[in-house]
This record gives sequence, C-alpha cells and structure tokens, in this order.
Amino acid sequence: MRFDLIKCHGSGNDFPLIDARASTLDHAAWAVVARALADRGGPVGGDGLLLLTGGDETHAFGMRMFNADGSESETCLNGLRCVARAGFAATGVETATALLKTSDAIVVHDVDIAAGVFTVREIAGPASLDVTAWPMEAGADRIVDTPIPDLPTDRAFTAVAMPNPHLVTFVDAIDETELVRVGEACEAAPAWLPNRANVSFVEVRGADLFVRTFERGVGLTDSCGSAMAASTYAACLTGRIAYDTPTTVFNKGGLVRAEASEAAMVTLSGNATFEWTGSIDVDLATATASDLVVTTRHDEEIAAWDRLVATI
Repeated sequence: MRFDLIKCHGSGNDFPLIDARASTLDHAAWAVVARALADRGGPVGGDGLLLLTGGDETHAFGMRMFNADGSESETCLNGLRCVARAGFAATGVETATALLKTSDAIVVHDVDIAAGVFTVREIAGPASLDVTAWPMEAGADRIVDTPIPDLPTDRAFTAVAMPNPHLVTFVDAIDETELVRVGEACEAAPAWLPNRANVSFVEVRGADLFVRTFERGVGLTDSCGSAMAASTYAACLTGRIAYDTPTTVFNKGGLVRAEASEAAMVTLSGNATFEWTGSIDVDLATATASDLVVTTRHDEEIAAWDRLVATI
C-alpha cells in the first residue's frame, strides 16, 4: 500500500505524518504502518506515526498518534503542532480545536519563535492528578513529590496525566542510566502500572526547565511534548516555578515556550518543522517500508531550526 507522507518534527521529536482523513484502515493496520515507518533501520524512521484525521461539528480536524512499537498514545503535543500545521493547510484555518484520542486541544498558528521557524501554540489540559484513572496502584489517589515504592529509585515523583500518564521527578543533574532503569520498569507494564507511563527527569535552571524523557512505547527520546507540559505543570504545582509565568523548556531536541495555570491548563508554543514530503510503500503483511520517493525537501526550514538550536 502506498502512502503520501511528510517527515516532520516538533522540538526534535520526529515523525512521518500521513493525511488519513479519507482512509478506511483500521487500528491494527495503522499500528503496522507505524512500526514500518518509525523503524530507525528503515527508509524513514521516527518516534512514531502521526495521522491527520477528520473533525466533527466542534473540531476542524483531529490527530491520532501511534508510537514506534505500534501502540496508540492519548496525545503527543510535539506531534500535534505538526498535525495542526497540516490541518491548517488542509482546512484553510489558522485557529482550531483539534480532536485527540481522549480529549482535545486548542491550536493556533503563532508568531514564529525564530525567523523561518513555523510555530504553533497549543493549549492542552486540564492536567489530571487522579492516578486511579491510569490505572496506577500506589497506595494513594494522587502522587505529588512522593517516592513510589515499586520503582527502582528512591526519588520523589509527581504523577500527571496530560492526558497520557507521566511520572516527573526533579533532579540536580540528569542520570540517564537511572532514567532508563526507571523507564524500563514502567515499560514492562507491571501489575501496579498495566498501561505503562512516561518517565521524565527534570532539571530546574532558574526560571527554565530541562527535561529528559523515557517515553512509553519509544524509549529514551530527545523530546516529548506532553512530558514538557506535564513537567511544567508539576514544577508549578510543587512551587519550583510560578504559575502563569512564561518559561522556556529545553530538551536534547530543542525547546518550547511554556506556561501553566492554576486551572491545570498548559500552553506550549514551539516549532512544527517540515523536513521533506514524499511517498512510500508499506507491506502490511511484513510491516516493512520500501521504495521511498522524496518529492520536496524543505531545506530552508531545516536550516532555520538548526540556527535556533545552535543558540541554545
């Protein structure tokens, strides 16, 4: 089966993106496509697969996001910016409410954060502290700056759903070996955490944050938008930064501007960079991709983003 696609990234979180508004493929088929296209050893590679989907009477368009392992996530805020850009182009709007798997989010074509960097502002939430909905069995309905006995660390975590589940801990310096160990414990889907969770180690750098995430269904990733949102809210909730105050959230992939409110809404503003457009064949029987044809390369956008990252 042949697909037209866009290779894109939000803050270094990279994906193939497909306009699936007219598609009749089911969940299982899209999971196969995600595994084929996200395979880093294949012709495309990525942290997962983004789908632009149809809207309804209150949503101009929607988004589905499949992780690299084929599992479907509730949302992906870095990916949402890229889907929003495609949705703006497809529908002729520049402000919309986008339909997500279990929620929705407001997306707006924003002022560029740097010259030549297409920027989208997204407002997501409210963040939830109810871990019984994940579900997570940790002896409490909410976890705020508290150690979790079943994790292989004595660090204190804050559990935030954005709406996908995140465990956030604040550290003086990020230990990636420890992060991977904790992330893999969650990725194993233990009985107390059957749907797994994203794990983020966060450094507070003055008024800013640096976030490193082990992402559910992906592993250690350079960037995770919902993790940056969850970390921003967790930092405000625990008094590390102030509510309703703009902050910059850095990661290995780049940065976003962020702000969290006491009403648990989080605003992120960041890039939606298109790297190339093309088409590819996917064999649904073998979950392999082949015969990639790149029709357009967006070199100016890539260079604009690289210039911004170089200033970090």
